[in-house]
Amino acid sequence: MTDPADRTSGKPRFLDFHITQTLPYSNVNRDDLGSPKTVTFGGTTRTRVSSQAWKRPTRLAVEEQIGEQAVRTRRLPQQVAGELVEQRGWPADLAELAGAQIIRSSESKLALEKGDRTTASLLFLPDTAAAALADIAEQHREALEKALGSKAAASKALLPKDAIHKILRSRNGSIALFGRMLAEIPGAGVDGAVQVAHAFTTHSTSVQADFFTAVDDAGEWAEDAGSAHMNTGEYSSGVFYRYATLDLRDLSENVPDRATARGLAAAFATAFISTLPSAKKTSTAPHTVPDLVHVSVRSDRPLSLAAAFEKPVQARSEGWGQQSREALSDYAARIQRLLGDSGVVHSAHASVDDKAWDGLGQQVASYPELVAGAVAAVWSAEGAGQA
Repeated sequence: MTDPADRTSGKPRFLDFHITQTLPYSNVNRDDLGSPKTVTFGGTTRTRVSSQAWKRPTRLAVEEQIGEQAVRTRRLPQQVAGELVEQRGWPADLAELAGAQIIRSSESKLALEKGDRTTASLLFLPDTAAAALADIAEQHREALEKALGSKAAASKALLPKDAIHKILRSRNGSIALFGRMLAEIPGAGVDGAVQVAHAFTTHSTSVQADFFTAVDDAGEWAEDAGSAHMNTGEYSSGVFYRYATLDLRDLSENVPDRATARGLAAAFATAFISTLPSAKKTSTAPHTVPDLVHVSVRSDRPLSLAAAFEKPVQARSEGWGQQSREALSDYAARIQRLLGDSGVVHSAHASVDDKAWDGLGQQVASYPELVAGAVAAVWSAEGAGQA
């Protein structure tokens, strides 16, 4: 919920990203049957790419930029055991007991499964967590050795709960941006500063089938001629509208250091603009970049422009791309007229077009310049991102 005081303060609170991007014949996000995902919007079927599908490559790109990784896994006990065996020379049985004890000694609602090798819940931790937890096991090796071979002793908590909780609550830049749901450990949940919408085509689409065959390269040994494998793939193409917003106040609460928060915002902006889900990439290579990116810094509320495409864009001789950019600009101008200018701290865009789009703020030459200008607008303001 936006604080009413923020609405009138003029302080930057939300960093909105609006993108139109053309994808050729591809299937970057499949449903359970292998078909492109869809959504009905404005009474017509559109191709859809889920927020999760675009968020993961964005997160990985952010982590590469900032040099910090977070690991989403249920195999924390195995990670700890592997660290103890491979890096510290522990015997396997003792290391496996230590891995299970990390969860058991947390005295939480975290449950063990599959012979105490995995957790029932999916954890999201800094990649340094397994080594830090192995350090705790190392400090209490004697207690673990005494319990080895005794089911009764091994079922009790042998490691310090508070030390384990501290590590399970730990976070890095990736977790600060994207958040963490971990209700089993008090205080371990993190409200993500990033919100990402499902992308969808600005126009109606239909699934396109591709019948394909695979040749047996050792076919000279076959008694019958023909293909070794036949199947049909399903694909789509079109111009997608993508939207995400970064809550600057949430980011500042997760990362109090302003320089670090600024770096994370720039890393997210760059990654969200440049990444693409990877499904079917080896057979379609759909490696396009956005046709247009519009960035808006707002003090009042986040603002999606998805409704610009509730009426599906109609292709003319120029195709869907230019019509989509025109529809986005026109709708943004109309919405801004309704809302007034008080909530806009900064507005700019860059695109493949030579001309400027009047509804999308100042035109700049490149996406790096666009990101740098938006980040500078946020952190040059007094108290930017602060509650």
